[in-house]
Amino acid sequence: MILPKRRLPPGRVVNPPERRPPRRGALARLQADEQGHAVERRLLRRARHRLTVQVAGAISVLLLLVGVLVFCFMTHQQSDAARRDLAAAVSGGSLAHPPPCVWLYEVRDGAVRSSPGAPRELPVSLAATSSALVEEVQVAGRAYLIRTQRRGDTTVQAAMDLRYQAAERGRLLRTLGAAEIAGLVAALLVGQVISRRAIAPLGEALARQRRFAADLSHELRTPLTRLHTRAQLLSRRMRGGTDPILLIDEVDHLVTGSGQLGEVVADLLQSAQFQQLRRPFGPVDLALLASELAVAENARAQARGVTIEVRSEGPGDHVVLGVESALRRVVSALLDNALGHTRSGGHIWLTLSRDHPGDHPTRNSSSDHARNHPKEGCDTVVLTVRDDGTGLDPAHAERLFARFVGGGFGLGLALVREVVAGHHGTITADGRPGAGATFTVRLPAAPAGAAAPVAPTRPRAGLGGLLRP
Repeated sequence: MILPKRRLPPGRVVNPPERRPPRRGALARLQADEQGHAVERRLLRRARHRLTVQVAGAISVLLLLVGVLVFCFMTHQQSDAARRDLAAAVSGGSLAHPPPCVWLYEVRDGAVRSSPGAPRELPVSLAATSSALVEEVQVAGRAYLIRTQRRGDTTVQAAMDLRYQAAERGRLLRTLGAAEIAGLVAALLVGQVISRRAIAPLGEALARQRRFAADLSHELRTPLTRLHTRAQLLSRRMRGGTDPILLIDEVDHLVTGSGQLGEVVADLLQSAQFQQLRRPFGPVDLALLASELAVAENARAQARGVTIEVRSEGPGDHVVLGVESALRRVVSALLDNALGHTRSGGHIWLTLSRDHPGDHPTRNSSSDHARNHPKEGCDTVVLTVRDDGTGLDPAHAERLFARFVGGGFGLGLALVREVVAGHHGTITADGRPGAGATFTVRLPAAPAGAAAPVAPTRPRAGLGGLLRP
């Protein structure tokens, strides 16, 4: 059983894409963006603290090892020095004038003699021995290093009080402890600096990734919506029995739109690399771009009940120097923004004109725009996109060009400003609530010797009354 094809009434589009309320969508994007920023900040802060602790711990352990080596070396040197002094004192020291911190005791014929001021608790174990005997003893709460040795028919014992060496080791420990604390503080500071420098590229990479995702989602939304609408209209006309010969131009528009979408993807992929996108500037006809995009958006505008008109005012061409794909996205974003804020039955006007030097307004322009103002002494090509939609508050015009700020204008105008500034131009916004909005782009005109781009020769279906001189 073959079911009959369902016919749609004229003027209807199959499942036209819905547009969320701008303010609510901008708020949701802003909240999602802030949540993403908060998560990234927590991750970066955690990684920075962890790296700081690791660096500080490594430096502290290194300082501790150095301190232990110094202490062990000093202790060993003290022990060797004490044993050498005792050996020298026993071998040839005078009982009346022993070396410093050393006392001598002699046993001869059962009588014990000692150096002046020798401790009464000593000597100990003065029994005759054939070889030298060195030992550390505790007598009356004090530590002594004692060497007992035979010298001729006399048994000699030398004793050294070790409390002076202990005092030196105590001072060394205190010095090493203070150095360890100071080193720990310095290690924390050094670790903080190292961690910040080490984490900075990661933070920059995350920011670039977030920016690329936002730019990609926004830049692809408009051309995809445009292609989807045209594909729906083409499908409806084919199902309605339209002669395929008459649909060639519509198919050509789909091919052109897919090619332009490929240019957007290529530019975004190049800009995602860790270097600024640099492409050679060439002559670009803004009037031709505006006409092409007006035709491309005609199907979507008709589905919304909106009329788009392109006008040229004054003599002269409208050729500028720039990157065609980037300037196409500027016009596309402004036109998409106007479509999103114009009610059914409304109008959108794209007007192109040429200004002479000295005719540049400064209203609603930021300091960044002023720094990138078209050079003095050259003509300026002016593109104005005006609508009679919901309008805007002139006092908040500058906020429209911030990312995800401005009551629903979102990311698009921020990208538009970046592209325009990269072409040494300016963009301003004006309007009134409920009375429409006007966006004006000013770009330096191409020199007189620049070759103007050639317009396509194939007919543009659906152009109708869009072009009005």
